[in-house]
Order: sequence, then C-alpha cells, then structure tokens
Amino acid sequence: MAVDNYLKRILTSKVYDVADKTPLEKATILSTRLNNSILLKREDTQSVFSFKIRGAYNKMANLPKEALERGVIAASAGNHAQGVAFSARKLGCRAVIVMPVSTPDVKVNAVKRFGGEVVLHGDSYSDAYAHSVELQKQEGLTFVHPFDDPDVIAGQGTVAMEILQQHPNDIDAIFVPIGGGGLIAGVAAYVKALKPQIKVIGVQTEDSCAMLKSVQRNRRVNLPEVGLFSDGTAVKQVGEETFKLTKLHVDEFITVSTDEVCAAIKDVFQDTRNILEPSGALALAGTKKYIQQYKAQNCTFVAISSGANMNFDRLRFVAERADVGEATEALLAVTIPEERGSFRALCEALGNRPVTEFNYRISDAKEAHLFLGVAIQDAGEIDTLHTTLQKVGFGVHDLTKNSLAKTHLRYMVGGHSPLAVNEQLFRFEFPEKPGALRSFLYQMNPDWNISLFHYRNNGGDSGHVLVGIQVADSNKKLLKEFLSNLGYPYIDETNNPGYKWFLGNHQNA
Repeated sequence: MAVDNYLKRILTSKVYDVADKTPLEKATILSTRLNNSILLKREDTQSVFSFKIRGAYNKMANLPKEALERGVIAASAGNHAQGVAFSARKLGCRAVIVMPVSTPDVKVNAVKRFGGEVVLHGDSYSDAYAHSVELQKQEGLTFVHPFDDPDVIAGQGTVAMEILQQHPNDIDAIFVPIGGGGLIAGVAAYVKALKPQIKVIGVQTEDSCAMLKSVQRNRRVNLPEVGLFSDGTAVKQVGEETFKLTKLHVDEFITVSTDEVCAAIKDVFQDTRNILEPSGALALAGTKKYIQQYKAQNCTFVAISSGANMNFDRLRFVAERADVGEATEALLAVTIPEERGSFRALCEALGNRPVTEFNYRISDAKEAHLFLGVAIQDAGEIDTLHTTLQKVGFGVHDLTKNSLAKTHLRYMVGGHSPLAVNEQLFRFEFPEKPGALRSFLYQMNPDWNISLFHYRNNGGDSGHVLVGIQVADSNKKLLKEFLSNLGYPYIDETNNPGYKWFLGNHQNA
C-alpha cells in the first residue's frame, strides 16, 4: 500500500474513541546528563498502559457488524491482547485471546479483567499465533492481527501524528521499538510522508532482531528462538506488510542488550517515577546507544515509551542489571595472595571507589579468588581498574559482560572448605555510606584470617555483610571484645543449620 494511502488512513483513524492523546515529555535528568534533548512519547499512560490499543481498536471499529457479532480472536504476548479485550468490551463483542505461556501475569490478569477469554499456548508470539489460526477456523472468529494489517498499522501510526503535532520544531530522530513491526511501519509511513528529513530508527533486542535480519537479507526470516526478557517484542517473524514498509522507510536499526534495557527502565523511573516494561524501554535504550556510538550533541531525539505492563517480580532482576547496563558498575574476578593483610591491600588499591559487591570463600592455601563489584563512572574506567590492581600484583579478569557470572556465579561463590578451620560466622549491619565497607574491614583484627566474605550493595540505608573469621579457641575472648566494641549490630550464625549444610567445614560440624 502506498504511503499516501497510509497517510489518509492515519488521519481518519477511529482510535480516539478509546485511546488517549499521550504526552510528549522531556526526560530532563537524562537530557542534561547526555547533553541532548530526549523526549519520551508516553504510550505507557494509555488506559491499557500500551500503544496497542490504537491498532486493535482501529481494526475492530472498521469490521462489518456481522463480523463483530461472531466475535474476534487475537494472538499476543500481552499488550495487543489488552487492546483487543478493551476494544471488544467497548464494541460489545466476544474476544478470545491466545497468549504465550511466558506472558507476565499482570498482562494475563488485565485481559481477563477486560472480559477477554484467555488461552495460554506456546513459548512465543509465533507459537500463540499458530494456535489462534486453528481456533479461528474452528469457531468462525475474525482474526485481529497485532501488527500485519493496514488498519492496525494505521492505528499505530497515530503515535507519529501526535509527535509531530506536539513538537512542530526540528526533530533529529524518532526511536521506535520493533517486535512484529506494526508501530514502526505506521510511524515511518506518516513521518516520511510529511517530514522525510526526520530519521526513523528501529530498536530491537540483540536476541530478538527478526526485522533487522530480514532487512539485511532482503526477505522475511524466521528466527528459531527469541529472547523472552523483552516479551512484548519477542517475535520470530515480522509481518509481510510491516516488512515492506520498514524496508522502504526506516533509516537505521540498532540493537541493545538486556543490561542496556534495564538501565533505560531505571532512567525513565528517575525522570518520571514510572516503571516501563522491557519492550517499553527499548526505544530509550536505543537512543542512549545511538548517542554513545555517534557522539551526538545538542540533538533532539524522541523515544517511544511503548508500554508499562511490568511483572513486579522482574524488578529485582532489572535493579541488579541496570548498573551494568549503564556502565556504572564493573564486575571483576580478582586474585590476591591468601595471607593476612591482603584485603586491606585490596582496599588501598581501590582507593575511594565504592565497592558494590564482595564475595569470597577460602579455597586455596596460596591464592584467594574474589568476586568484586566496583562503582565506576564509565566503561573506560574498567581498564584503569585493571591497571591499578595489576600494578600491586593482583590478577584481574573482567566479568562485566559475562552472563554466567552475572546470572549465576555471583550467588554461588562459596561452598564447603576444608581450610575453614576454627571458623566463626557472623552477620553484620552497618550504615550504607561511601567508605563504609572499607571502614569495616579496617576495624578487623589483622591477626584473624577472613575465610568467607559476602556483601552486596542493594540500595538500602544499611549494608549487610556475612563474614567468616578463623579464630583459635585461645582468642575467642578477644573476638567477643572486638564484637562488643565494633558498634555494629551483629548475629552469630555459627550454629545456623544452613551454614553447616552448605558452607561450613565438615570437620567443624
């Protein structure tokens, strides 16, 4: 379909029967930090917390009466599903929604609240789609495609119409998240018809980039697997119509990592106090990466915040990975001599850099292996850290981009150790402030060997440290005096059964 036809469809769309004209807001904090004007198109503020209501309703409002009476069916990872269910309630028709099993509960429950009949099937949108086609034939329902339909594309294109109305001044680029391609197809068609000088840049996750690979190969590819963190864009194959429009009108593509998406979620929260879902923060993650790659300065960029249907349980993961994605935390494996005073030497080498994580378990008589997190200003500081630690004779390996380390190993450092003789285990709390961990270590008696250490800065006002100290029976009185004079709350965990099962020396148990 020609661009002129899409322009007319967008201008005459019926979306405003149900959709809101969402704000275009400046991300003030982020704009100042990156020295560019970054505007967020707040589709997360829609009644269903996503732009998907636009395409779903525009499609359904244009259906013949008899089709509505039979009912509709859709396949969706969640946001389109809510749009269809909401629209069906508005139009008074039945809606069956097939959703992947991996869909967050917050989206499934929302569809049910709007009156949709939920069927859970498969691991991705593509799996759900195949099942919905079968149900459509069996029950005579009308399929409402989430992206590959002219009316759906036109409905999504109203996002671009609003952006140009709300910001008539120059815009250098609009960043758009891509799953199946409905949003970017509509946005690009409208923008290129009216202001072709504005770049339209598509953003995908590195593990779900079907559109990028399709454009590169000049044909629609079918990915064997897709990453599920950004579930709203986990599409194995893009649409025929969306592919044609994207290939013709999209200027550039950029892919981002899970860590970069997590950092973008944090950025939006800091500016708006709202929490986006991963696909909702995708465009902003791409904007930030584009600025970094091209050293952009004093430009105006629009990032479409496409949705906010976040599963609450994911927040712990997002918070953990955001600092890495923002390049504000380095994760290192550090090897130091297994001898008294080594921890202090490490602290001196790190200087005033805040330590965010410190995991250690005695395992070798000569070398100590530490899992270390350190706050940094930018990615370039990792090299400086390497040089500093190597100069004092410590071995260093960068784990910042090591998925195994970030996801699993940081929680598994430890285990039983035959070297942990005469070990006493304590949990301490101390005020979480710059230098607090360093101060704590300096107060430890240098004659006592630390055999286990676990600390992670979790953003609270109190730091929590688990410490194993090897103390001979003759020195236990001194240990008690030390604990009494330390001034920090503590709990003796030496007799904790969990410690004995998983960490303690079997000989001591």
